[in-house]
Amino acid sequence: MAHPKRKHSKTRRDKRRTHYKATAPTMASCSNCGSSVLYHRVCPECGFYRGKLAIEKEATA
Repeated sequence: MAHPKRKHSKTRRDKRRTHYKATAPTMASCSNCGSSVLYHRVCPECGFYRGKLAIEKEATA
């Protein structure tokens, strides 16, 4: 197994890790109610997906 002869500096370690970053999820607006929705997901507000009712949502009064 490989064994380092000298310690790698913090700069060298951090340069390697520069590409490890989170990406923001792509959002779209619902065609029915206009709220923001993740792509390829049913709208959590109204239950529509691609213009069709996918889930019956209860009306809160």
